[in-house]
Parts: sequence; C-alpha cells; structure tokens
Amino acid sequence: MKIHRDTWVGFKTPIGIVRVYAANEKVTFIDIAAADAKVGSGGKAQVLKTAEKELTQYFSGKLTKFSFPVDLSNGTDFQKAVWKQIAKIPFGKLTTYKGIADAIGKPKASRAVGGAVGSNPVPLVVGCHRVLGASGKITGYSGGDGLPTKRWLLDHEGLTAKE
Repeated sequence: MKIHRDTWVGFKTPIGIVRVYAANEKVTFIDIAAADAKVGSGGKAQVLKTAEKELTQYFSGKLTKFSFPVDLSNGTDFQKAVWKQIAKIPFGKLTTYKGIADAIGKPKASRAVGGAVGSNPVPLVVGCHRVLGASGKITGYSGGDGLPTKRWLLDHEGLTAKE
C-alpha cells in the first residue's frame, strides 16, 4: 500500500510528536510519535494547517469531531469498509472488533477486522483506539507507544477498558 506523503507537519502532543502527511489537500497518513520525531513542516498544504489546529484542539479537550478531509483510498476493499465503519464511532464511544465485523456484514471476520484496524492510515481521525476486544479488553494499538498510547486516548475521551 503506497501512501502519498507530499507534504507534512509535525507537532508536539501529550502522546508524543504527531506527524500528519497530505497529498492533494487530503490527509493521507498520521504517524503518532514518529520515529524521526521532527517538529516542523515540509510543504504548505492548507489541509495541514487545519489538521494541526484541529488535532491540537482535540488534545486540549476542545474538539470531538474533525472536519478536514482524509484519503482512505489506499487499502483493500475490506480495509476501506472497516475504516469507514470505525470513522462512524463518535468521540467517547466504544465498539469491538466483532461489532465492526457484524456492521460490515462479515460476522466471522473479527480477526481480519483487527488486521485492518492495525493498518489504519489515519489514527485519531478514524478512531481505531475506540475498538476493543470482545470482552471489552484493550488488545493492541499500533500508534505511539502502543497500549499506553491507546489507554491515554481512551482516558482522554472519558472511556474505560478492561486491562
């Protein structure tokens, strides 16, 4: 899966450096606590200014829904269906991998849903941190420091999960 990263902005957040990448005025990728951890920018896409502003507001508790466009076209049809379903989960709500599988009409695909969740190119915006295991347990998170980052995001949204 090739994700276009023509322009970028990186900024500090409570969960580490977040880098947002864009192409054609759509956010294409969000890297939480990026390995290269640079603050700054490369390019002048307006969508990056909006994304930085809105993500900063999210982290300060002032925003619960993002308005900037994202590009979810770089995935399989199954992944795109999963990401679109996750995008429907509002701030402060949870679901399970099984709930996503049922919602997309693939009730036996919970594990495959987990794989698609893990390859979500725009975490935070497509809130994969809001997806838990069947028992309500935190199972994994590919962004930042993994489970501690997911716990922070859940706490930030007033949510609790089993350990």
